[in-house]
Amino acid sequence: MTIEHIQEPVREHMQAFEPRFKEALLSKVSLLDIIMRYVVKRKGKQIRPLFVFLSAELCGGVNDSSYRAATLIEMLHTATLIHDDVVDDSNERRGFFSINALWKNKIAVLIGDYLLSKGLLLALDHNDFEFLKIVSTATRQMSEGELLQIEKARFLDIREEVYFEIIRKKTASLIASCTAIGAESAGAGKEIVQKLHEFGEYAGIAFQIRDDLFDYGADQGIGKPRGIDIKEKKMTLPLIYMLSKLSYLEKRKVIHTVKRHNNEPERVAELIKQVNDSGGIEYARQKMYEYREKAIQSIDSFPESPAKESLRHLVEFITERKK
Repeated sequence: MTIEHIQEPVREHMQAFEPRFKEALLSKVSLLDIIMRYVVKRKGKQIRPLFVFLSAELCGGVNDSSYRAATLIEMLHTATLIHDDVVDDSNERRGFFSINALWKNKIAVLIGDYLLSKGLLLALDHNDFEFLKIVSTATRQMSEGELLQIEKARFLDIREEVYFEIIRKKTASLIASCTAIGAESAGAGKEIVQKLHEFGEYAGIAFQIRDDLFDYGADQGIGKPRGIDIKEKKMTLPLIYMLSKLSYLEKRKVIHTVKRHNNEPERVAELIKQVNDSGGIEYARQKMYEYREKAIQSIDSFPESPAKESLRHLVEFITERKK
C-alpha cells in the first residue's frame, strides 16, 4: 500500500500541517529564515506527523492540539537529524547537502538548538505540559541510546539484549512519542496513551531493524550504501547474530576487521558475505516481523476504523520500504 493511501483518513490534516509547520519556524533573523526554508524543502515522507495524526484520529479525533503535537515532534526530529549530521561529520541527508555542509558545524548546532527550543516554547505557550513530559523523556532516551552505542563501539562487545536497548532508546523512543502524543492530544486517558506508546515502540524497533538490513543488501533498491554501518563500527543485529555463532578466535578476527579494516572495501564486502551466509539476515528479518506483529497486536483492542487500518498499514510500510 502506498503512503498516499495510508494518509487517507487524515489527508486534510497532513495537507494543512505543512503551512502551519512553516509558520511555526518563522524568525526575525534573516539567516534563520533562509535555513528554515531549506529545512522545510528537505522534508521527507512526514512519517512522524502521520503517526501523530493517525493516533489522534484513533483516539477521538484530530484537533488544534494535535497540530501542535505534530509540530513539536517534527521540530525535535529535525533538530536531532541536524545534530546527528554534525556528530557523524555527514555532508548529505536525503540527497541534499546537510546543514553543516552548507553553513558549517557552529551554525548547524545552533539551528538544532533553535528548533528544540521553539518546540518546547510552543508547548509551554499552550500549557501542553503532558506533551513536554512525552518529548523530554524521548529526548533523554535518544541521547542515552546514542551514548550507549558510542560506549559499546569502543570494544564492539554488544550482545543482542544491549542492541535492542540501544535501538529502543535511540530510534523507537521517538516513534513511541509520536503515537503517545497523538493519543494525548485527542484527550485519551493514561492507559490508552500508554498502549499507543507501546505500539509506537514496537513499530520503531521494527523500523530500525529494517534500516539495519539495508546495510547488507538484503533487498534491491536500498536507500543507503552497503557496509556503511560496518564502516562506522556499528554493531547491528545481523552481525551480532553471526558473532554469536562463532568460536572465540573467529569472533576476534571479525571484530578486528570491523575495528581496523572497516574502510577497506574488499574486507567489508567479505564480511557482508559472511553475515549473509551465517543466516544473520534471515534472523534479523524474522525479528523485524515479530516486532511488527507485536505492534499490530497492541492496538487490536481498539474498534475497527480507517485510522486503525492505516496504522496497521503504516507499520507494514515502514518494514517493507526500499529506502
